[in-house]
Amino acid sequence: MDAPTAAPARPRMTPRRRRGLSRALQYAVLAAVATALAVVADWGRIADSFFRFDIAAAMFPDVWTAFANTIVYTLLAFAFGMVVGVLIALMRVSEFGPYRWFATAYVEIFRGLPALLVLFLVGFGVPQAFPGIQYPGGVYGQVALGLGLTSSAYIAESVRAGIQAVPKGQIEAARSLGMSPTRTMITVVLPQALRIVIPPLTNELVMLTKDSSLVFVLGVTTATMELSKFARNELTSTANATPLLLGGLLYLLLTVPLSALARRLEHRGEAR
Repeated sequence: MDAPTAAPARPRMTPRRRRGLSRALQYAVLAAVATALAVVADWGRIADSFFRFDIAAAMFPDVWTAFANTIVYTLLAFAFGMVVGVLIALMRVSEFGPYRWFATAYVEIFRGLPALLVLFLVGFGVPQAFPGIQYPGGVYGQVALGLGLTSSAYIAESVRAGIQAVPKGQIEAARSLGMSPTRTMITVVLPQALRIVIPPLTNELVMLTKDSSLVFVLGVTTATMELSKFARNELTSTANATPLLLGGLLYLLLTVPLSALARRLEHRGEAR
């Protein structure tokens, strides 16, 4: 009696075919969702709510003042944050214990506090505790200090990481040439560290651009309001969402190029 023959093995799907099938299913789901949204959405109402070109046109040229203020607030806070952040980073890597303790406490405090709370402290808490205090530049000085304090804590950690990433041989070579520790740090280590941390510093600039929307808590005027406050005011007066869309596009006009620059610098650093 002949032995029963084994059933032929079913061919296994190759990894390439599995990936192709998975990709096809994802495209099918995406197409189904897009079709459902296209059918369900009230496009006329959406266009009337977000794409009123007459309302957008009426926002000009006043919106450029808010746009310029957003840039100024960002640059002032970043400049303050860079100066203080570099000093805090140097204190973090100092051999003097009290410097390290102070810098560590500074970083933990201002990284832990919300930027909105710091702005409140600068704009209302400090003037109550020290009556008669005047900030240089008025609201511009308040923004530079409030957002700059928070930003400096993040910048300090980035710069500290950059300092520690500089090869030890660079330091040893500088010291062997007779340079003092201070001169070695300023002329050899710090320039290389700043070059290393350019991508995260660019990302911090993007974050500051968005955080400038918090400036409204300081009670800005028409001449000092930024994009977010201007768009909210226009939304209230027109009862239409077109100002929000225009404000968002202007923010993207600032943040997208900066994000692209950060990615390019990061890839260039990896290539080296």
